[in-house]
Amino acid sequence: MSRPSTDILATKVAVVTGGANGMGKASVLRFLDEGASVVVGDLNTDAGNALLAELGDRAEQVRFLKADVTLEEDIASLVSAAFEAFGRLDIMFNNAGIGGAFGPITEVDLDAWNKTFEVLVAGVFLGTKHAARAMIDQGQGGSIINTASVAGLAGGGGPQAYSAAKAAVVNLTQNTAVELGPHNIRVNAICPGIIYTELMHGGTDEGVAAADEIVAELQPIPQRGEPEDIAAAATWLASDDSSFYSGQSLVLDGGLSAAGTRIMGRLHNTRNLHRMAGMAYGTTGQAASTRRL
Repeated sequence: MSRPSTDILATKVAVVTGGANGMGKASVLRFLDEGASVVVGDLNTDAGNALLAELGDRAEQVRFLKADVTLEEDIASLVSAAFEAFGRLDIMFNNAGIGGAFGPITEVDLDAWNKTFEVLVAGVFLGTKHAARAMIDQGQGGSIINTASVAGLAGGGGPQAYSAAKAAVVNLTQNTAVELGPHNIRVNAICPGIIYTELMHGGTDEGVAAADEIVAELQPIPQRGEPEDIAAAATWLASDDSSFYSGQSLVLDGGLSAAGTRIMGRLHNTRNLHRMAGMAYGTTGQAASTRRL
């Protein structure tokens, strides 16, 4: 059943990083449904082109740019594209992410650790930096949304590098909300729990089954978290309905963190992490690297 549009983002312009897959794609579609124009940045050009093809006539309200969020010039290009195509910027959704470094702390490679922080933290920093510059100059405020995670709120929710990086995103959100508040720029984070995306379950039947098991065992609300659940929250944060909400981390996890987050060792892709180490690149199109210990 289709969901009726409310047009709460009518006339607004958004940039969404990691917008060609998973939660980012769902948010792009929801933003469009609500009347926004969107610049999509993603490292995966095949996914980006597929999104444009899927949109059909609605692609007129979208621009896609290949973007590596660790490169400042790519982030600056996304913001510039919003002004060139649509004349303004109201929403910055710093969503791009990877699984990152994994393995026992005694075996994690420094390069993999650093790359994890470059994507998950520096990517948010750069998106915030360039969006804030544009919004300040525009003089009409705006909304910056960052994808964090329940893994950044407690132990046991993810690999060490991923969890520490997401904790940094939570703190960066708080600090920039304080700094940018006088410009009427709101900064908030979304902390997803188990959301059924390829980044989470690996795109395999085994991964989906393992996630189902975690939901059944640990999550109080017995339903799957879907990308559209995150998109709904992002839409609220992007809209004027959340005009008094800033510096917060909005948890969407079906009650998982309230019940105690012990995901590591249960999801299929974490069960044998004590026997291997490497780097997971998610839906970027780059293959994971793994070495057995």
